[in-house]
Amino acid sequence: MKKILLFLIPGLISFALQAQNIYFPPLVGNTWSTTSPESLGWCPDKIDELLDYLETQNSKAFIVLKDGKIVIEAYFGTFTQDSLWYWASAGKTLTAFTVGIAQQEGHLSIEDVTSDYLGTGWTSCPPDKEANITIRNQLTMTSGLDDGTGDPYCTLPNCLQYKADAGSRWAYHNGPYTLLDGVIEAATGQTLNAYVNQKIKTQTGMTGTFLQIDYNNVFFSKPRSMARFGLLMLNKGKWNNTPVLTDTAYFNQMVNTSQQLNKSYGYLWWLNGKGSFMAPGLQFVFPFDLNASAPDDMIAALGKNGQIINIVPSQNLVYIRMGNAPGVGEVPVTFNDTIWQKLNTVMCNVTNVDNQIEADSPVLVYPNPAQQSFAVELPEQTFSVVVFDATGRRVFEAEDIFQKIQIDASTFTNGIYTVRVGTPDQAVYHQKMMVVR
Repeated sequence: MKKILLFLIPGLISFALQAQNIYFPPLVGNTWSTTSPESLGWCPDKIDELLDYLETQNSKAFIVLKDGKIVIEAYFGTFTQDSLWYWASAGKTLTAFTVGIAQQEGHLSIEDVTSDYLGTGWTSCPPDKEANITIRNQLTMTSGLDDGTGDPYCTLPNCLQYKADAGSRWAYHNGPYTLLDGVIEAATGQTLNAYVNQKIKTQTGMTGTFLQIDYNNVFFSKPRSMARFGLLMLNKGKWNNTPVLTDTAYFNQMVNTSQQLNKSYGYLWWLNGKGSFMAPGLQFVFPFDLNASAPDDMIAALGKNGQIINIVPSQNLVYIRMGNAPGVGEVPVTFNDTIWQKLNTVMCNVTNVDNQIEADSPVLVYPNPAQQSFAVELPEQTFSVVVFDATGRRVFEAEDIFQKIQIDASTFTNGIYTVRVGTPDQAVYHQKMMVVR
């Protein structure tokens, strides 16, 4: 039997205010401000469908934050707000964040050779090949070590064998990643848990700990601690006004393409909207985005059995999911996309509206600003049109229009809207327009 906590408070917040302000919960206690789906223009009647799906997929916790406030919080079965669960490979992102802090404090540089911290002979590679592996290679999964030899989690030298020169091959390989923990400890002179406690958890109110399980260091925490980390990332490494990761160059590198082999991978973060991606265990480049149903600027922490953090800066949105999900593999890419399909329905078909308006667009939108109505025109072509309000909610749509349509705006509230026009040959154009009365 699932337990659902939906928080409802009145008040409509303007989009401009949402885009500029992020709420941060207190460092101590369970207080966390909430906002209602209705106040955001979402569709509350679609929430049960989303949560029912999550329950069938053995979910334990699901939280959605908008502007830092909780919109949806649900727990399933016997799992509660205070239950602990593992992050699996989603915890890689916490390690990447910690490496950035170690670099900003001068303990290391990601350009350093890994052997400087682990000693020579940490792999079975020829010495000259091992000497080419850097911390950056560990962060970007480009160590060149063979991910197909025996246990890919193994961190012993005999498991870490040469496959290709460092930087020349991308492969999702847990062994070299896990050894970043040893790099952090050697560089800082502290245990991984002590350093994370001092540099991240104290500043953010996060709780949790890394536990060694076989070869892996696995982070365990309560669901809201995972949400706190997502909120820290949404605010680019600052907790409210407290700097945590101040190295902005490192932060930007971490959440953008880190190499050209897998454009959808940063420093242990998965990236959407890059046009192609590689998957764990495969040496094949898929020629499309990581998650077609998610906004292009979504960044993701993805772990086995569906441990997920998604951050969408353009929407000030964070969602986290903890639990079990059979059959989703090492990185739950497809599962994440299905959740987005359900979540988009909850957000009343919010889509990733491109903020770049084509200067040479053939689409005409007039008058602009509009009062009672406006026209959308694409000369000599058939097209479809969707109008989004400032929160990304669809307020109008129509198909099979030839040349021109007149749209009634009498029920539109004052504000900025995006008009998306699509043609049968899959050309897409966006135009901004304003309604003012």
